[in-house]
Amino acid sequence: MWEAGGRTSRKRHLLGICMVIALASTPTLAADADQGKAIAKRWCATCHLVDRDQTNATDKAPPFASIARMPDFSENKLAFLLLLPHPNMPRLSLSRSETADLADYIATLK
Repeated sequence: MWEAGGRTSRKRHLLGICMVIALASTPTLAADADQGKAIAKRWCATCHLVDRDQTNATDKAPPFASIARMPDFSENKLAFLLLLPHPNMPRLSLSRSETADLADYIATLK
C-alpha cells in the first residue's frame, strides 16, 4: 500500500518538475518600447519629461532620460517599482506588461 502511494507521489513530483521546466523554457513576450512611449505620454508626461522633444513638465519629477542614466538603473527593478504605490506619484493602474513596456521605453533613453 505505501509502495503504491510512494510511486504516485514520485510521479506527481516528477510531473511538477517537468511543468516547471516547460514553463521556464517557454519564451516570454518581449517588452514593447513603442507601447511604453505611448503609456509614458498618457500617464507620465504631466510631471516627467518623457521624450527628448517634450518641453513642459514639473521640476519635481526627474526626466526619464535621467532615470535611464542612473548607475543602478534596471528595467526589471523599475517595472517592479512601478507596480508598488510610492510617495509623490499618483497610483498608476498599469498591468505588468504595461510596466515592462514603460521600463523598456525608459531604457531606450540612455
